[in-house]
Amino acid sequence: MPRIALATYDPGPGRSEDTDLPVLVRALRDAGADAEARHWDDPAADWAGYDLVVIRSTWDYSWRAAEFAAWVERTGTLTRLANPAPVVRWNTDKRYLGELAAAGVPTVPTRYIAPGESAGLPGHEFVVKPASGAGARFAARYTPAEHDTALRQLARMHAEGLTAMVQPYMPGIDARGERALQFFGGRLLHASRKGAVLAPGTPYDADKVAHPGLERWRPTEAELAVAERALAAVPGTPELLYARVDLVDGEDGEPRLMELELVEPNLFLWLHPDSLPRVAEAILAAAGDA
Repeated sequence: MPRIALATYDPGPGRSEDTDLPVLVRALRDAGADAEARHWDDPAADWAGYDLVVIRSTWDYSWRAAEFAAWVERTGTLTRLANPAPVVRWNTDKRYLGELAAAGVPTVPTRYIAPGESAGLPGHEFVVKPASGAGARFAARYTPAEHDTALRQLARMHAEGLTAMVQPYMPGIDARGERALQFFGGRLLHASRKGAVLAPGTPYDADKVAHPGLERWRPTEAELAVAERALAAVPGTPELLYARVDLVDGEDGEPRLMELELVEPNLFLWLHPDSLPRVAEAILAAAGDA
C-alpha cells in the first residue's frame, strides 16, 4: 500500500480553501493508497515516510518564498516529490517566460524590472505584477495616464525585494477570456475558461477573484499546439505529474502563453468531476514508480 501525502497549506480565515483536496484524498484511499493531506510547513510531518509527496495547494508559498524553496529542496532529497524540485525551483520565478519565448514558444511579451533598475513604462495599457506570485497578488492593470500609480506599486514591490513584470494588457481577455489547459500524467486532462481578473482601477493590493466565471472549455488545435510547445521547452525534459498552461489571445487572435503553472495549480475538479479517476490513477502510478 503506497503512502502518499498531498501537500497543502493552512488557509486560515478569509483565505481560499482547496475544496478538491478531501475528494482527492478519499479517491486515493478508495483505490487502496494510504493517503492524507499535510500542511507543507508542518514541523511534525515525516516526509521521508511517504512514497510520494504531491504538491497540491501550497497557496501561500509566494508570501514565504525562501521558506518554501527550502522545504522543496529538503523534501526532494527525502522522498519522491511531484513535481520534482528542479522544476518547482525554475517555475516559481516567472522569468521562465523569457526562456520559453527564447525557445520559440508564443508568449505574452514581458519585461522584468528588478529592484534598483529603471522603471520606464509603456504608452499603452499594461499590467504590472511580481515575477514570483500567485492568485493575482500585487497585480494591477494600468492605462498610460496612470503611470504615477504604477510607479508607486513598483516602489512598494521593490522595497519588498520583488522583481516586477510589465506586460501589455491583452484586450482579448475581455472578449474571449483566459483558458487553462490541465495536463496530468503526461496527457490532457481537461480545460477551463475564465473571465478577466484585473478590472480597470482595481488597486494592486486589493483582494481579487482569481477565477471569475470559470466554465468548462474545449481547447482548439492552436491552443493545444502552444501548450505542447511550452511543456516540451521546460528545461531538462523532466517527467511532469501535472501542469496547467494558461493561454490568452494575442492581437492577432492566436493563443499566447500567459503562465505555465508547474508548482501548485488549482485542478478545478469540482468543475470537472469526471477527471477525478484519472488524477487518482496517475498519482498512484507515480507512487508505484518511486
